[in-house]
Amino acid sequence: MRMFVAGQEAHGDFEFAELALGIDAELFRGPLESETDDERAAREDAARDVLADLRADADAGDEIAGWDALYADALTRTVPFLRSVRGLRLGTGEAA
Repeated sequence: MRMFVAGQEAHGDFEFAELALGIDAELFRGPLESETDDERAAREDAARDVLADLRADADAGDEIAGWDALYADALTRTVPFLRSVRGLRLGTGEAA
């Protein structure tokens, strides 16, 4: 089944959500695989700029931008499960 949002075809669930919400979750949440310090700094800088623009639009009366800003801000406080699990090593916790 093909999915379209605003005339654009979405190739997968993440792309569908991005097109529907107007938010690139990976920009705010971070990639599932590792990234270099420079890549992370550039991504976080771009995310701060986008979030500032969304907040400015929300302050100007754009309700959708306000909701998008809340969603994007929440994404910045998450860690993808797969990335967090990769940091764990068996037998090294307190219970080990």
